[in-house]
Amino acid sequence: MREFNVTGVCIPESHYMVDISGKLAQIRAMVDRGDYFTINRARQYGKTTTLFLLKRMLKEEYTVVSLSFEGIGGKTFESETVFCRKFMKLVQRALAFADVPDEYREGWLSEAVDDFEALSVHITKMCKDNKLVLMIDEVDKTSNNGVYLHFLGMLREKYLRRAQNEDYTFHSVILAGVYDIKNIKLKMINEGVYTPAATENKMYNSPWNIAVNFRVDMSFSPDEIATMLTEYESDHDTGMDVPSVADEIYSYTSGYPFLVSRICQCIEKKLGKDWSHHGVLEAVKIILDKKNTLFDDIYKNLENNKDLYDFLYGLLVAGDGNGFNIYNPIIDLGHTYGFIKKGERNKAVVSNRIFEILMYEYFISKDSIPKKRITGIVQRDVISEGRFDMELCLRKFAEHYAEIFSERDAEFIEREGRLLFLSYLRPLINGHGFCHIESQFADFRRMDLVVDFGREQFIVELKLWRGEAGHEKAYEQLLGYMGSKAASEGYLLTFDFRKDVNKQPYAKWVETDGRRIFDVVV
Repeated sequence: MREFNVTGVCIPESHYMVDISGKLAQIRAMVDRGDYFTINRARQYGKTTTLFLLKRMLKEEYTVVSLSFEGIGGKTFESETVFCRKFMKLVQRALAFADVPDEYREGWLSEAVDDFEALSVHITKMCKDNKLVLMIDEVDKTSNNGVYLHFLGMLREKYLRRAQNEDYTFHSVILAGVYDIKNIKLKMINEGVYTPAATENKMYNSPWNIAVNFRVDMSFSPDEIATMLTEYESDHDTGMDVPSVADEIYSYTSGYPFLVSRICQCIEKKLGKDWSHHGVLEAVKIILDKKNTLFDDIYKNLENNKDLYDFLYGLLVAGDGNGFNIYNPIIDLGHTYGFIKKGERNKAVVSNRIFEILMYEYFISKDSIPKKRITGIVQRDVISEGRFDMELCLRKFAEHYAEIFSERDAEFIEREGRLLFLSYLRPLINGHGFCHIESQFADFRRMDLVVDFGREQFIVELKLWRGEAGHEKAYEQLLGYMGSKAASEGYLLTFDFRKDVNKQPYAKWVETDGRRIFDVVV
């Protein structure tokens, strides 16, 4: 019986898998053209599985040499000699089960190869009468980028000479890793290896500018997720609404392969096969509550790069409306890690809802803003029979808001009001639910906050006071978003930072357009 898999390569005979035949066909076309390219995607984005399935597809027409730099040891990259000898052994091992003559396989170790010049000559000899496709996974696990970049430079030179009918070399080369090899400087900067002086050395210029752009979307669409659920349903007959569940999974993951499979695995193993919207929500709670290598990687990269931390903090908490410009080094790095993507109106947004929730929890737990806590309410006050009382939650927030933050804090609160409310809300829903921002709408004037608690969902819009006309527009925006969520009730929290005016804070229900809005101004 097949199962959902989130560790290592996925095997169609053993695991439920999304049908990626369309993606593989696009990559196959690149190989057929003889392209050299890099599959650079974030951690646990299905790169290894894609290479495995591609190898299966290609083996009838090509001899595929599939290698990985995972775990080969730092000494491999200490010198040309060590690297060239190790590369020859890896190729021979990769050909162990390939449909090639024994003498050809043995030929990869038949002579001494101690430098890149000798390796180049040997590759020419071995590729003269054979269509070899070279795949190297985990290429950014190298410990010495200099040796590796020299290797890429050799492949580039052979590729260019082949185009002029002056050499034989690999028909196609595919490199897979987190970093785009054309921009490997990012990795070196992040690891403290790169220095300005390195720009004087030509080996740090791109040796891989022959590579074509890899434009295949490796995230899973709702329709693609549905192919996996359909296979599962045909085996188990749970009665799930496949399109609806696929859409719900996509709404939390934006098709991030690991997250898609992990949600399915949780529903299957931990939630009694609850293939419903509620089951997806409960699976997300489980995922967020447990450590995993993907989340560890997120925390590590935020901790190790203050500029990236500040950018994402501004994007999520302060509502900074940054445009998506891949030439901005921090946006490029965030995109490389899979944290940031291009959203509507060319804005930079967090890649998926689960990452948003995770980063919010992280920023709130680390931030020292709420030196004073609102103490007039505890979790048991707002939870009754498994239901959350959002009206009481907001009334208590409004009641105690003024007594905690004085006028001298106004500038601070205007900048950090969102975090203040999230810091107040977090302990009240902790363990039972979570909140997230609809980041495509997030900006300094407006933020749509969605709180998932049990089987209920609350829509809370946070605003800054921009006059009566602006407040009326906030009603229209909130009603529009409520409509998209089929919600009959919504909540509007407005921070009024005007000075020297007779402000009148209030909390009241307002009925409009057949729906209700709980309007709170503090």
